[in-house]
Amino acid sequence: MNGAESLLNGLVDRGVDVCFTNPGTSEMHFVAALDQVPAMRGVLCLFEGVASGAADGYGRIARKPASTLLHLGPGQGNALANFHNARRAKTPIINVIGDHATYHLQYDAPLTSDIKGVAKSFSKFVGTATSSNQIDSMVDQAMKMATSFEKGVSTLIIPADVSWSEVSSSDVEPLEGESWTSIGAEVETIELGHARELLEADAETLLLIGGDVLLSEGIKMIERIKANFSVGVLAETFPSVMDRGGDLLSIDRLAYLGEMATAQLSHAKNIITIGAKEPASFFAYPNSRSLLAPEGSNLFHLASPSEDPLAVLRELIDLLNLPRSSSKNRFERPSIPDGDLTATKVAQTIGALLREGTIVVDEANTSGFSLPSATKGAPVHKWLTLTGGAIGQGVPLATGAGIADMDSRVLCLEADGSSLYTFQALWTQARENLNVTTVIFNNQSYAILELELAKVGALETSKSARRMLELDQPSIDYSQISRAMGVDSIRVSTVEEFVKALNHSFDSEGPFLIEALLPPGIS
Repeated sequence: MNGAESLLNGLVDRGVDVCFTNPGTSEMHFVAALDQVPAMRGVLCLFEGVASGAADGYGRIARKPASTLLHLGPGQGNALANFHNARRAKTPIINVIGDHATYHLQYDAPLTSDIKGVAKSFSKFVGTATSSNQIDSMVDQAMKMATSFEKGVSTLIIPADVSWSEVSSSDVEPLEGESWTSIGAEVETIELGHARELLEADAETLLLIGGDVLLSEGIKMIERIKANFSVGVLAETFPSVMDRGGDLLSIDRLAYLGEMATAQLSHAKNIITIGAKEPASFFAYPNSRSLLAPEGSNLFHLASPSEDPLAVLRELIDLLNLPRSSSKNRFERPSIPDGDLTATKVAQTIGALLREGTIVVDEANTSGFSLPSATKGAPVHKWLTLTGGAIGQGVPLATGAGIADMDSRVLCLEADGSSLYTFQALWTQARENLNVTTVIFNNQSYAILELELAKVGALETSKSARRMLELDQPSIDYSQISRAMGVDSIRVSTVEEFVKALNHSFDSEGPFLIEALLPPGIS
């Protein structure tokens, strides 16, 4: 057994049985080893940013790691943006990077780069094997780091000669690796007591929740608190996974736009964070504050994102001795509108037609402002968002989610400009026959940048500056690109056409793309 086979066997033995890959010369022995380890499902991606984004989507839904297999430093560089998003989502991933043979590195061949240095920016653990005998212990260490409570990416750097060398029967050699973690201490009773005092105070108190608290178990506990105390509840802006719909309490998310978030928080005297960070604006702006909580408010971190917020929440519920809530949350589904499409009408139609068990991937950006309110009355579904803010995540994320749950329909709501970063993911959806419906919100512009242009005070722009925000010269036909990638598609411009296309995709098997033609800008 060579090093490549040892790696694949080590991953499979520990429950990692999917590998999203875009391999090169240094990884050919791993590709060959797939024949020897049939339990590993290899999923080919046409771009490394698709592989990293798909591994993120897989991990969020499967609740266990996938692996990636990438080609040296440049391959890792292409994958970096979606590894950044995965780090923010705390998604477990085993990231395998092939490197030059150990004896070849000294010659500084064209593809040589600082793989380890870049990997440290998004990884919890980075290890480099110098012998095939180290690989199994390295996989074990990487898995422990990736799947500990504060989950994340573990990166394994495997030189080519280590992959092709035979594993000897001698003792396993020690591995030199680096790891980073910030696991929080157990919550003290005094902290739980202070949380109770804030809940019982007359002053307005807000719960800001995130992480696993946004899964159904956590939401039901939050509902018990809300039923017994006069508190407000907001979710973090970009959750990794949020359970929604049905009888679950509907929880608004903290707005992306700073001025809207400030308004949401304006009346809070006490803010208790449970699995969420202190609210801060995404960017700094002239004459504005970076922190969004009202000046003079009391911020109390009951459970940080690096702790186990569900465990802390259970302790708080026990301390408060709260009864289970018997209320049933019911929200009206919107009526299907009519006429020409706008982003708001698309949201209303999705809210009216969304089916139980759907996995929604939301990278609609400015076209998605109406989606949360329009879908809160839908049957139970999951909602995945752009956790790290690096656009180009949606289509790969939906691809990985589709691999993780082959029986459910994935609905990817995708902004037109963002989709172009990683449109190649559609090819993988076609190749794997995944049940993914992609809706492209085609407003022919980078509308988010129009908002940001105004917010930074650059209102007066030249024709040259405006051209940097427009996607209509020339216009892009997303439905044609989709068909070129092997995914059937349709262009729609009216609500009637959109309803027919969406129901068709829900009733069919395999991937499908709907290009929704919208008015330019925000609608």
